[in-house]
Amino acid sequence: MSDNGGLSTSEGSPTSNIPLRGGKGWIYEGGIREPYIIKSPGMQRPGSTSGFPVVSMDFYPTLLELAGLPLKPEQHLDGISLAPILEGKNAPKRDSLFWHYPHYSNQGGFPGGAIRAGDWKLIERYEDGRFHLYNIRHDLSETKDLANQYPERAQAMRQKLHAWYQEVDAKFLQAKDNGPTPWRP
Repeated sequence: MSDNGGLSTSEGSPTSNIPLRGGKGWIYEGGIREPYIIKSPGMQRPGSTSGFPVVSMDFYPTLLELAGLPLKPEQHLDGISLAPILEGKNAPKRDSLFWHYPHYSNQGGFPGGAIRAGDWKLIERYEDGRFHLYNIRHDLSETKDLANQYPERAQAMRQKLHAWYQEVDAKFLQAKDNGPTPWRP
């Protein structure tokens, strides 16, 4: 696995993430979606694939369970064990995934956050508070903003994202040298 999608700028050795939008340093799928490959003894169907959304924080609880060790939820608050999927059982319950990217980078991304709940993904821009809603099952390239078509869904996801910011004590950009105060949820 990787911690980010391929570089999609003119720096270094750019890669193409098409059909995904963006790349490293972006909270679009091109920046956060990457292969996650697990090889483990006892897998029910070697070579099988799953569409279950996972994050790097899932490695620790998965490795603990595969090794027969007790889970330590106080150490892996954001991760869940993927062992049931590997064993051919029902996927564990996961309501939402969250991303927080509170700064600028040399890859061209913008400060923002995102929440994914099932096929739906909301992206919030910290510069001005704008938000965008996508159905990534039907629009993997994130080109059709559906926030105006589904305002209740967008607001509910935004509220959940803001609650998560508070729960994890997310840090945001601070004004520098009496400059303009950045937007903050």
